Amino acid sequence: MRLRTGIWAAVMAGVGLAALGAQMARAQADFPFRDPKLSDDQRIADLLGRLTLQEKIDLMSDHPKFPRLGLVFSGQVEGLHGLALGGPAGWGGRGLLTVPTTTFPQEKGLGATWDPALLKRIAALEGYEARYDYQNPVIDRGGVVVRAPNADLSRDPRWGRTEESYGEDPYLVGTLTVAFAQGLQGPDPKHWQAASLMKHFLANENEDGRAHSSSDFDERLFREYYSVPFRMGIEQGGSRAVMAAYNSWNGIPMMINPVLKNVMIEEWGNDGLICTDGGALGLLITAHKSFPDKEQGSAAAVKAGINHFLDTYKDDLAKALKDGYVTEADMDASLKNLLRVYLRLGEMDPQGVDPYAEIGRKTDGEVAPWERESSRVLARQATDESIVLLKNSNNTLPLDRTKLKTIALIGPWTDQVLLDWYSGTPAYAVTILDGIREAVGRNVKVIVADGSDEAAAAALARNADVAIVVVGNHPECNAGWDKCPTPSNGKEDVDRKTIVLEQESLVRQVYAANPHTIEVLRSSFPYAIVWSEQNVPAIVHMVHNSQEEGHGLADVLFGDYSPAGRLTQTWPTGDAQLLPIMDYNLLDGRTYMYSKQKPLYPFGYGLSYTTFSYEGIKLSASAMNADGSVQVTVKVKNTGPRAGDEVVQMYVQHQGSVVTRPQLELKSFKRVRIEAGAEQDVTMNLKARDLAYWDTPNHQWRVEKETVRVLAGGSSDTLPVHADVEVSEAGSFHP
Repeated sequence: MRLRTGIWAAVMAGVGLAALGAQMARAQADFPFRDPKLSDDQRIADLLGRLTLQEKIDLMSDHPKFPRLGLVFSGQVEGLHGLALGGPAGWGGRGLLTVPTTTFPQEKGLGATWDPALLKRIAALEGYEARYDYQNPVIDRGGVVVRAPNADLSRDPRWGRTEESYGEDPYLVGTLTVAFAQGLQGPDPKHWQAASLMKHFLANENEDGRAHSSSDFDERLFREYYSVPFRMGIEQGGSRAVMAAYNSWNGIPMMINPVLKNVMIEEWGNDGLICTDGGALGLLITAHKSFPDKEQGSAAAVKAGINHFLDTYKDDLAKALKDGYVTEADMDASLKNLLRVYLRLGEMDPQGVDPYAEIGRKTDGEVAPWERESSRVLARQATDESIVLLKNSNNTLPLDRTKLKTIALIGPWTDQVLLDWYSGTPAYAVTILDGIREAVGRNVKVIVADGSDEAAAAALARNADVAIVVVGNHPECNAGWDKCPTPSNGKEDVDRKTIVLEQESLVRQVYAANPHTIEVLRSSFPYAIVWSEQNVPAIVHMVHNSQEEGHGLADVLFGDYSPAGRLTQTWPTGDAQLLPIMDYNLLDGRTYMYSKQKPLYPFGYGLSYTTFSYEGIKLSASAMNADGSVQVTVKVKNTGPRAGDEVVQMYVQHQGSVVTRPQLELKSFKRVRIEAGAEQDVTMNLKARDLAYWDTPNHQWRVEKETVRVLAGGSSDTLPVHADVEVSEAGSFHP
C-alpha cells in the first residue's frame, strides 16, 4: 500500500471564502433574493434586478463573487470517478497543495459494474467530498458544480477518451447517468448536495480534429441514440447542468447549435446551466471559423443558451453588448437559468436553510471523508464489481494460494496505480504488487519483472508456479500533452491508431515459457487480443485509477470475489472490423445494435466463477396498447458451486417495423446476487413508449402496432429465453 502521508495535515488555510467572510457578514441579509418564502422565480428576478451589467457579465465566469451582496457562487470541479483536486492535471489549482479524495475506477470500469445503485452511492460520496472541501475553512478548495458524469457514447473503440464513457448502449449509459446525477445531487427535494454537470453535448467521440470536426447524422439517430443519455439525465436524473462539446453537429458548432434551446431547454426542461468547454469560444473563431471575432461569437453563444464560459470572454461580451449584437434582455434570459443552479445549491439562502451547508465546517475531531473506512470499502467494492473475466479455461481461476510457492508478476507499472487526466490524488493506493503480496502472505514468493526485456521475463516465468502478466495502456500515454507514441494507446486530443495490442508479444513469450499464464489486461479501451483468447488459459480485464486496484484484482484472482463485471462495448477482432472513425451513422454497422460481424467479445459479455441457467420468461400480459406496459419476469438459477452475481439483460427485437430498427436493443437489466443452487425471479418493466421510433417528418415519437420479441440472458449473444408481446394499437406522442 502506497500511503500519501502528510497531504491532509499539510493543507494550509485557504484565502477564497475565508477572505470574503468579513465583507459578507457586513452585507445586507434581508435582500428578497435571500427569502426562501418567495418563489424561485421571484428570488432570481430580485437578484438580477440588483446586478449591474458588468456584474451580469462576470456572473458567467467560474466562481464569481459579489461581496457587496454577500454572494459567492461555486466554481466547477472534475469528478468522473472521484472528486479531482490534484492528480496529473493538477485540478483545483496548479502549485497549490493537493487535497486527497476517494478515487474509483475509470468511468468505463464503473459502467462495467452494471450497478446503478453502486454508482449512486459513489456519486453521493463524491458530492459529499465536494461540499467538504469547498466549505471547510482550512481547505477552501474546489466547488460543488461537478463535471460528471460523461454521458457520451463510445461507438468506436479508437476514440481517445473511451475510458470516460460508460459504454456504447444509450439505455445502459442513460441509466448509469441518471444514477450518478441523483447520487451527486442527493435526495432533498429543494436543495442539491452538488450539481451534476453532464458532458459533452453532443457526439463528442473523436479526438483528432475535435476542435473543428462535424459529427454528422440524422435526427432519428440524434433522438434514438446520441442524445438519449443526456435526455435521461435531465428528465429522470434531475441534472440541470450540461457542457456543450467542441465539435459541430451537421456543420453547426454545438455551443451555438439551436438544439440547445429547441430541445434541451424547451423540450427536456433544462432550466439550468449550459457552459462551453474549455477554450471553446476561441475555437469557435479560429477552428470552426463561424465568426470573425469573439465579440460576435460570445453574443451568438448567449443567444443560443450558453450562460457560463470556460474561456476569456468578458471584454468581448461587453463590447458585443455595447455594439448591439446581444441585449441585456438576452443576458437576463440566459442568466435566470444559471442562477437557478446556484439557488438549488443553497448559495442564495440565509443561514440555516441549506441542509448541506454545515458539511466540512467542523474542523476538530471530524474524520475526513477520504480517510473513513466506509470510503475504502466502497472503493474496493467498485473495483471488485468492475472487473470482467474474459476467459477461464478449465477453471484456471481462481488460484489456490495454498498450492503456490512462487508467482511471477510481469509487466510495466505493476507497482503503480496509474492515474488519468481527470483523476484526483488518492490518500493511498494499493498497487497490483501490493494486493498480490498481501493476498498470498509470506509463504508465497512473488518475483517481479517489468517486461521491457521479454526474454528475461520469460526466464523469470519459467521458474514460477504461475505467471501473471499485466499488459495494457498507460492512461496518459507516459508522455506529454498531445503525445502518444504507442499506436494502440490514446487519450484526450489523441485517437488510437490501432486496437491491436503491441504488448501481446510479451504475453506470447511468457506463455511459451510457462503455460500456467494469466493475462491481466489493465486498460482504458477494448483491445483485439485474438491470439490471447485462442491460447492463454485465463484473461481478466480491469481499468485504471482505483485506489483499491491491487485489492480488487487479488480478490478476483484468488477467489475472494466471484467476478461479475460485463463489457459495455463491443470488442472487435481487429482493425478490419472498424469503420472510419468519422462515420457517425450507426446503421453502417456500428455497435452491437447494427454490426453484422462476429466480435471477439460481445456487448454485455463476462464470465463468473459460478454458472447460471435461464429457466423461463413470463409476461404479465400478451398485449399492450400504445400507452401500456408489461412486466417481464425471468427465472434465473445458480447452477454452479458458489454464490455470485448475475447481470440479467433484457433486449427487444422488432418483428416487422416500417423503419430500420436495431437488430437487438437493450431495454432493461438488473444485477442480482443468487446463492448456489437457488433460483430467483427477476422482474423488469417494458413500456410501449420505450419501443417508439422518431417520426422525423411529423416531429414526434411513434409507437407501431407490431409484434415485439423480448429476449433475456447474460450477454447480448447469449439470450436463451424469449417471449412475444403484441403492441395492439399504434400511437404517437410529442416530446
